Amino acid sequence: MTNLATDLLVTLAYGVVGVLLMGVGYVLVDLATPGRLRELIWTDRNQNAALLLASNLASVGIIVVAAIVASADDFVLGIVGAAAYGVLGLVIMAASFLLLDIITPGKLGQILVDPQPHPAVWVSAVIHLATGAVIAAAIS
Repeated sequence: MTNLATDLLVTLAYGVVGVLLMGVGYVLVDLATPGRLRELIWTDRNQNAALLLASNLASVGIIVVAAIVASADDFVLGIVGAAAYGVLGLVIMAASFLLLDIITPGKLGQILVDPQPHPAVWVSAVIHLATGAVIAAAIS
């Protein structure tokens, strides 16, 4: 029973770190989009904003999973790694968003709030997912 209790607490800790990182990711996407992200997605049903947020959250999840797997049952290494690599991933995703915004026509933030689906959002979403995959590969 001790192992089960310990495993549950470790799982809880990783879950909390993952949720906190996803919360930071949500805030970063919210800052990148004009208007309020919660209204864009849940009220206006904006597919562009939802796609970018979903890719950001999935990328964070990929990074956290890789950090857990790479920790080799060392809880401290795993939890610190998950947090550190998660923050690094979010920074790189934000930088890639800004770079894409600079090198492409228009303003990516404005495209995100457009009610019509836009292919540029798919490009940004794939950049987020690729960032998560690259960081996950670097961890292991």
